[in-house]
Amino acid sequence: MSVYNGQRFVADAIESILAQTFGDFEFLIIDDGSKDESLAIVRRYEQKDKRIKSVSRANQGLTKTLNEMFAMSNGEFIARMDCDDVAMPERFSLQVQALREDPALACVGGNFQLIDGEGRLLTTLRPPPDDATIQKQALAGHGAICHPAAMIRREALLKINGYDEEFKIAQDLDLWLRLGEVGKLANVPRTVLKFRLHEGSVSETKRVEQRKFARMACERAWQRRGIAGTFEAEEPWRPGNDAVSKMEYALRYGWWAFNSGQRRTAAHYARLAIAAMPLRPAGWKLLLAAAVKPMKPAEV
Repeated sequence: MSVYNGQRFVADAIESILAQTFGDFEFLIIDDGSKDESLAIVRRYEQKDKRIKSVSRANQGLTKTLNEMFAMSNGEFIARMDCDDVAMPERFSLQVQALREDPALACVGGNFQLIDGEGRLLTTLRPPPDDATIQKQALAGHGAICHPAAMIRREALLKINGYDEEFKIAQDLDLWLRLGEVGKLANVPRTVLKFRLHEGSVSETKRVEQRKFARMACERAWQRRGIAGTFEAEEPWRPGNDAVSKMEYALRYGWWAFNSGQRRTAAHYARLAIAAMPLRPAGWKLLLAAAVKPMKPAEV
């Protein structure tokens, strides 16, 4: 786990790893030059649990930090985690089982919930479980494995020489494409992570640049594999600073929440949509639905 200015959420992230039902692991954390209280929080947990080994140094970015931790590691499998997410208790157990049952698997992810900065449920995403569909989606630019929900076979990561440090962002898509050339990819059909959407996350702050690097990853994969590909993921999946984008994404999050049975959360995002563009009827429609429309029971 790489940590950079993560004091708001890092304790929850650490505790979710320490609470895994599969407990035989080393927990490597690099504080990548945080300017807040992140390091102090990490060190407090390190003193309490001998599985944690932390390092602090000047900021070098996520990709370089991940390779540094890979070099430090000893495990048969490498699990990724972000400092603002929450792992479900059986995540490691499910993923280790999948990797041990199929030696051809290079990497496994899983289903994941989207939550907001306050921990409110928005929706549950269920990426494809099979290698063929994951590879097809990745080659078109879609992240068919959630990066902080991934567990990677060490042997496969060694074969591809780890992360490509040219990719400051979208390093995960490049990794899936290269791992898919030395083994199979999969997702366990269970929820393994709560992925947090908030204003400080990389996808939020570097949304356009992320698409550029994703396209580059795909183009290189097409060339390596000798295929003619089509890049489909041109549209950033997180909001920008303009009013239209803020409204559209508030509506998306709000309807996700509504369809997950989260009426209050839906109303919250309806109000954000209205604040962004008060004359548009879409925000008012969501607010009315959140107030009076019957909802189906939320899926488990």
